[in-house]
Amino acid sequence: MSDEKEHLDKLMQELRRGTITIGVLSQLSNPQYGYSLVTMLAEKGIQVEPGTLYPLLRRLEKQGLLDSKWDTNEARPRKYYLLSETGKNVYDLLVVEWKNIVESLNHVIENKGDGENGDD
Repeated sequence: MSDEKEHLDKLMQELRRGTITIGVLSQLSNPQYGYSLVTMLAEKGIQVEPGTLYPLLRRLEKQGLLDSKWDTNEARPRKYYLLSETGKNVYDLLVVEWKNIVESLNHVIENKGDGENGDD
């Protein structure tokens, strides 16, 4: 693996870690179980490993952002997750913060070296 590819892979892994939470929260306005979340996110271009997703779901539930309940009506019981009221509010605030970050980064990336800040 070239040095550039190795660096890129590590940086992309860090970037994904920081953004997966908002992706997961965005899909939980309706109850979903783990595999359905993996599938839904994959269809939207967000790859999440089950080994990453399930600990995240448990952590978000423990923080009070998700509610869960077991559905035992089918042969294989499934745990469904849904945004709690606190989770809905936090998600809305997180989206605002995300949009601010994206706007700021786009500004920095697109205006690099333009000398506007006097540092160049």
